[in-house]
Amino acid sequence: MTVLWAALILAGLGIFFGVLLVIFGVIFHVHEDERIKDVEKMLPNYNCGACGYAGCHQMAEALVSGKEPMVSKCKPGKKDKNYDPIIAYLSAHPDQDGTLHVPKQ
Repeated sequence: MTVLWAALILAGLGIFFGVLLVIFGVIFHVHEDERIKDVEKMLPNYNCGACGYAGCHQMAEALVSGKEPMVSKCKPGKKDKNYDPIIAYLSAHPDQDGTLHVPKQ
C-alpha cells in the first residue's frame, strides 16, 4: 500500500511539474526572427569565429539586424564568393518596421 502511495505521489508531482513547465514555456517564450535562421543556412556553418563573431548564428544575427555591414567578413565563404543569395534575401525581406539592412560584399 505504501508503494502505491509513493507511486501516486511521484506521478502527481511529475504531472504538476510537467504542466508548470508548459505554462512557463508559453509565458517566457522568446520569438526569434526567422530571417536569422534563413541567413544562417546560407552561411558555410563552420562556426570558426574568423569573422569576429562566436559562430555563424551570431554572424547571421548581426547581418539581419544591420550591425554587420559586410557579409564578406565570413572568411570560409570567400572561397565560394557566393554572398549574392544572402544579399538578395535581405534585400527582399525588410524588418517588421520596413527598414532594409542590406550588407555589402
